[in-house]
Amino acid sequence: MSEGLNGTVFTERSWPEAQKWLLVAVLGLEMVMGVVGNCLVLLVKVMCRGQFCCRYWFPFISLTLSDFGCSLLIISGSLLAMLTGGQRSPWCEVVSLLKFAFITSSIGSIAILCVQRLIGMVSTKSAPFVFMMTACLASWVTGVVFGSVPVVYAWIKYDPAEMLCAVFWESSYSDMLVYILCAFSICIFLPFLLIVFCTLLSASSCRSSCNSDDDADLSAITPLLVASYTLCYTPFVVSELILLGRLDLSPAPDWLRTLSSVMSYLDCSLNPLIYCSHQDFREAGLALLWTNRKAPSEPVLTAITKHDL
Repeated sequence: MSEGLNGTVFTERSWPEAQKWLLVAVLGLEMVMGVVGNCLVLLVKVMCRGQFCCRYWFPFISLTLSDFGCSLLIISGSLLAMLTGGQRSPWCEVVSLLKFAFITSSIGSIAILCVQRLIGMVSTKSAPFVFMMTACLASWVTGVVFGSVPVVYAWIKYDPAEMLCAVFWESSYSDMLVYILCAFSICIFLPFLLIVFCTLLSASSCRSSCNSDDDADLSAITPLLVASYTLCYTPFVVSELILLGRLDLSPAPDWLRTLSSVMSYLDCSLNPLIYCSHQDFREAGLALLWTNRKAPSEPVLTAITKHDL
């Protein structure tokens, strides 16, 4: 049993032992892959910047920081919740806020990257860096603002199916309807429409005029990032739409909410692998790892032997 923020008592789901440890193993693997992988990506982006072409640094850095934060804070929080049986305040509210902020910043960074890549195919200098930086920061701020609303109105409680604290409504369908429509329209659907629009235009432009510079740039992996994000966050969107369609405020099925958490965490782990699919980036990363070894010492002249002829 657990008590919600408004005093209501909720019955927690009891995981079968086999399913519990399977989820613990999956979450642990995703956390390690996400933390280690995104740390390495950040190191390569910062320390090996001149070894591969990347014209749009800020969206990539923003996306990697979001994936790293989610892996370090959210996945670890879910892992601990599975082991200890729940999350307590104030960490419960912080996790809920941060998860929405990371989701929003991730899709915002990918949308900005798609826009910049489309404009860059015409001219690499046509999109101001200040605008790109401001748009990325705006996606973080928007996520924090919308993530704070359920915390302020005490809509947060621990959900064993999602393995973290999530938003629940118990009395007002109108409040839930307004919040979900506003949050998803601004934070999810608008960036997604930009992604689809720019991806289609980029694909048609590539067919008409193939540019080797675009293929060499790190932004060439953008379609893979888009596909990964779309695949991994589809269960999350579906579960929210099911909630939106139920007048009795009952959430989506437990298995779907669990799947939505596991898949959204998977995206943070897959992105470093997607970066490594770019040959120049992969070679820069391998060079960074291998050149840290101590270089062999140069031969030193210690003596000269004179031979008489």
